[in-house]
Amino acid sequence: MRGIRRNTGLLWSVVLIAAAPAIAATHPVPLDKNTDAAKCIECHADKTKGKSVHSAMAMGCLSCHELRVSKEVTRIKLTTATPVKLCIQCHGDKDASTAKGAVHPPGVRDCLKCHDPHESDNKNQLLKPIGGSTNKDNLCLDCHQTGTHVDAKGSRHGVLDGCDSCHVIHKTGAPTEREFKDHLTKNSPALCVDCHDVKDADLQKAHQNQPFATADCLSCHDPHESKSPKLMQTFVHDVFSNCDTCHAAAKDGKVVLTQAKVNDLCTTCHSEQADVIAKAKVPHAGAQGDCIDCHSPHAGATKVMLRPDPVNVCLGCHSTQADELKKAHPHQPAAIQGCDTCHEGHGGENPKLLRAASVNALCLECHGPDRSPAPVDKADLVTIFNGKVTLPGNYFRKFPVLPIQNGYGHPTERHPVISLMDAKDPTKVKAQISCLTCHQPHSSAKPGLLIKDQANNYAFCKSCHANGLDLMQTTLGGK
Repeated sequence: MRGIRRNTGLLWSVVLIAAAPAIAATHPVPLDKNTDAAKCIECHADKTKGKSVHSAMAMGCLSCHELRVSKEVTRIKLTTATPVKLCIQCHGDKDASTAKGAVHPPGVRDCLKCHDPHESDNKNQLLKPIGGSTNKDNLCLDCHQTGTHVDAKGSRHGVLDGCDSCHVIHKTGAPTEREFKDHLTKNSPALCVDCHDVKDADLQKAHQNQPFATADCLSCHDPHESKSPKLMQTFVHDVFSNCDTCHAAAKDGKVVLTQAKVNDLCTTCHSEQADVIAKAKVPHAGAQGDCIDCHSPHAGATKVMLRPDPVNVCLGCHSTQADELKKAHPHQPAAIQGCDTCHEGHGGENPKLLRAASVNALCLECHGPDRSPAPVDKADLVTIFNGKVTLPGNYFRKFPVLPIQNGYGHPTERHPVISLMDAKDPTKVKAQISCLTCHQPHSSAKPGLLIKDQANNYAFCKSCHANGLDLMQTTLGGK
């Protein structure tokens, strides 16, 4: 097992308990029930001599471990059910249940995935250093493969050999802000200019002497790796290599465009988008401003180059949704992929700017049994909604497929997901039902995205099915 460097009893028991917290490990030799920490150290002195020793060691072994002596058998367990519960007794600021924002996943469930509980040769009792280009010498690369398989024609950021140069792993805050979502020491460009001098002549030449000191570096560059030189983002504007198409020479340190108005410049090439905005049955007020209010004119991580990213581009105006996404369980496309996964950004034909004519059709594009994401040639990407939305190639690997047939099948075999019609008058709706009858579209305080932040249990079902003996009787439409 990773993390066991010496096959001694106490550490062995810790790891065993981590794997099966309900079981107490049998100690190799019997101990007296009054055994104290000094006795432990007689055999386990190596736990106190690493370069980085856990401060809890000074409190004594029995501050974390409990001895259970029965006749000639001694068992040792942690004083809590799981290691993480033990750790947060002292490290309460790392408690994922109270942290606001995105928490590094190992910190939610298993501190021992990264830390040795006793001592280590590395800072903060880490199992391995966090600097290096392979997982032999970089703990982060045990889970993150970033920068380890860069295309021969691509580029890799040298700072990857020291992940803590840019990241503070346990840092949390507003989940919609890049600094906290990605656990950064600070946001771009402040983080980037710590190493890259904006007054450097070569750097200025590379940017064709255009002012870039206050620009968001990540609007053009990937901070880790790229299939292209100079860490360019995945998607680059077609005219990016010809700056004079859009730019005149800078004046007084400011950008000068070849046309007076931004939108006049954009619609020179993108007239079709101007037509959508002007003729949309359901217009989007946000699309009435300048194109660069929402889009990066240079490059981006997504095909349409939204900025600062596909989520926050919308939340600056939609504060209600911004507050919703602070809940513990956000909907993945809303919180990570971006609002344009489900909504038309320039205007559309459907209420709420939805990409489908009905809520159910929208949800089943990803969750339905007939979903059919189309792969993109020569890229690890797929598209949905007839090619209008581009997603990562692995996007659907963990998505549940609902076994829905003829409007029934979720959450149980005969449960309807579409409105029920009146048997006496098939033209009348007996009960209005859609995915939103039970689920919230953006986030929830509990798993399952259930309405009113309710837990996924029988009590939730009883909100519609008060009579558990007759499930056809509901508060949505009676019998």
